[in-house]
Amino acid sequence: MRFTSPDAEQRYAALVAAARTTVVGLDFDGTLAPIVEDPDSAHIHPDAPDVLLALSDVVRAVAVVTGRPARKVLALGGLEEVGERIGEHGRELYVFGQYGFERWASSHRRVVSPRPPQGLSGFLRDLPGALREASAPDAYVEDKGLAIAVHTRRLDDPDDAFERLEPRLRALAEQHGMVLEPGRHVIEARSPGSDKGAVVRTLAEETDAGGFLFAGDDLGDVEAFEAVAELRESGLPTLLVCSASDEESALVERSDVVVHGPDGVLDLLRRLTDDARGR
Repeated sequence: MRFTSPDAEQRYAALVAAARTTVVGLDFDGTLAPIVEDPDSAHIHPDAPDVLLALSDVVRAVAVVTGRPARKVLALGGLEEVGERIGEHGRELYVFGQYGFERWASSHRRVVSPRPPQGLSGFLRDLPGALREASAPDAYVEDKGLAIAVHTRRLDDPDDAFERLEPRLRALAEQHGMVLEPGRHVIEARSPGSDKGAVVRTLAEETDAGGFLFAGDDLGDVEAFEAVAELRESGLPTLLVCSASDEESALVERSDVVVHGPDGVLDLLRRLTDDARGR
């Protein structure tokens, strides 16, 4: 765990002081779950359920905010059970899937989801041609129901394939009225109108948050970081945490704290829990 500046250490101390009214937002892949080649095998870190339960005792709410479908994350994280345990402590666990288009809460226990975007079927129809043009026909395509994610991690040169695919998929997304969200060896096309920043603003307002921590690992979390920075400017205690890796460091310069992967994120949350209890 590394603070990026003396100001960052002061921000952490202010957040500890405001812990009881703080909302903690967490990305899933790369933050709570290790990055793996097969997205369907990205199970939550084994220590995370207990860490989240302990954390929920000292903060107002915990939220998992992800580009994944909510049901998939609930399954991979065992989060329904975690939410039940957190609910028994009188706290709330939220899961926002597909960049906020889907919502689940431990007090409601059902996923609220809109219909698939209008341009999705056209994008999916034209996608094989774009993959062939980019010499990446074997890229793994994940249909999320409300979005399409194209993964390059399994290809021989994932970085080069990503660079070839990104402009072609961006043009295709624009053609079908969708937006593109690049991540770590993944490019996602989804409907406009929601992002992780919107989720942060919604949570802060609905919970009357007196502080906000967000931890993420790649470009898909930039909007959340920007929204937390807005809350900071309005006077709220905040902390931005980068779950860095050897592959991705896009958020390092925006962060107050840099940790290494899910292990580092959980160590930070343990420290926050202990420091808040010790006040």
